[in-house]
Amino acid sequence: MEIELTMLHWIYLLFIGLIILFMVLRRDTSLICIIGIFLLALTATGSLTESISSIFNSFIFAITQLLSTILVISIIVAMSKSLTTTGINDAMISPFTKLIKTPTLAYWTIGILMMVISWFFWPSPAVALLGAVLLPVALRVGLPALGAAMAMNLFGHGIALSGDYVIQAAPKLTADAAGLPISEVLAASIPLVAVMGIVTTFSAFLFLKRDMKNGKLKVHTSTIVMNSSDADSSQALSNSSKKFFALLIPILFALDIVAMITFNLQGGDATALIGGTSVLILILISLVGYKGKGLEKTTSFLIEGFQFGFKVFGPVIPIAAFFYLGDSGFQTIIGDSLPSTSQGIVNDLGGALASVVPISQSVGAITLTTVGAITGLDGSGFSGISLAGSVASLFAEAIGSGAATLTALGQVAGIWVGGGTLVPWALIPAAAICGVDPFELARRNLMPVIIGLVVTTIVAMFLI
Repeated sequence: MEIELTMLHWIYLLFIGLIILFMVLRRDTSLICIIGIFLLALTATGSLTESISSIFNSFIFAITQLLSTILVISIIVAMSKSLTTTGINDAMISPFTKLIKTPTLAYWTIGILMMVISWFFWPSPAVALLGAVLLPVALRVGLPALGAAMAMNLFGHGIALSGDYVIQAAPKLTADAAGLPISEVLAASIPLVAVMGIVTTFSAFLFLKRDMKNGKLKVHTSTIVMNSSDADSSQALSNSSKKFFALLIPILFALDIVAMITFNLQGGDATALIGGTSVLILILISLVGYKGKGLEKTTSFLIEGFQFGFKVFGPVIPIAAFFYLGDSGFQTIIGDSLPSTSQGIVNDLGGALASVVPISQSVGAITLTTVGAITGLDGSGFSGISLAGSVASLFAEAIGSGAATLTALGQVAGIWVGGGTLVPWALIPAAAICGVDPFELARRNLMPVIIGLVVTTIVAMFLI
């Protein structure tokens, strides 16, 4: 089917370029995104009032899509605040301080644990599980919060999600689109995921160590998990009570993991279980630690958590609103103004690219990486990988081989870009838990991920 590109596609592409440029220049991109939303709506509707209204409606759509993430981050932060102010946090991390004694150990331990947990439950609940316990340890041994966020992000939203070997949502989407058995895509993805993961995480670690040595990146103990504005609150519990809660909390989260396995809870359901458990822990700590003032302290901690959550997500909402227009959000926010054959602006752009490039093994690999990366720009990582599977099938038919490898390559590129390592709102869970700027985290990830994609694409050329 021929893909028809309209002025809407070119405006969207122009503003993607402007957003990337402004991010590289370390300038805020919210205004650029708002202008982009307005121009897209004006071009689509021709109505000034509808275009102005679309700005507000796009914000509502973005908040709706992000609400569950905002909520769980706010609750986790509220719980972390209660742990810190009562002194429970110190008791919880003391066993880990005996095992993790250097920034290097902290980076790789956090990363590997994140990867393993994410294979079974996806990254968002894994971030919530690890952040409150291991982040304080990492900070104390000298790993910057940004380094901890990178480890969680690259190993969880990168390696684990791009392979998705346990839940298998990603390979099913790409395999179905390519007309292949899922087992073939899984097998073909193993060397690509391994190469991408090793190259990216080692590159990120080397850049991190370099900047720490040069003094460009320092440890900041003002992270939300470590911050305690109420110095006397740590006396609210006795030492025995602190030790009791330090033992009880990991047990409760371990029971969550058992429940996830037993009842097959994944993704949003797993995140909800973690969030609900965190609320119960917060209530229990407040009632036991503050006794008569427990009701008020519960509310106080929740207010602090929500203030933090919306403060962190505030700058991201306009950007997310713009990029959601690249997918299903366009019809919801602006209306049905795209061609009837359109699969969404982002998917149309990726398909158009694939239709004009010459066919060869090298070009096929480069094109699949590019198509995957473009479709990942909407920030979900999953919405465009079906297109990557379809394009891979077409290229493999022309080349005569490599269907599974090309499919897996498009999947890896799409999820690494859109699943949560480069697009700012997609990597917010790790950034928020670690108390770092999501845009700075995206910038730190940029070069390692690009290096990884280049090397992985080269490897794929030899595997096709």
